Amino acid sequence: MIRWHLARLMGEHKMKISDVLRQTGFSRNAVTLMYKEIAQMIDLGALDKLCCLFECQVADMLEFADEQR
Repeated sequence: MIRWHLARLMGEHKMKISDVLRQTGFSRNAVTLMYKEIAQMIDLGALDKLCCLFECQVADMLEFADEQR
């Protein structure tokens, strides 16, 4: 399972969903799905925008969690 860390990064940067919307141009639905960790896919361009916004690497945004262990 892939885990999102958008909520954690937003907290660390004291950002609200509306801040992410304004700075990325994403739809509220897209950001909410990522925030709640229920997004099924993401465009690489969107991932690039998020990494630029939070000045982080992809590994800071996403994590593979092996649930079989």
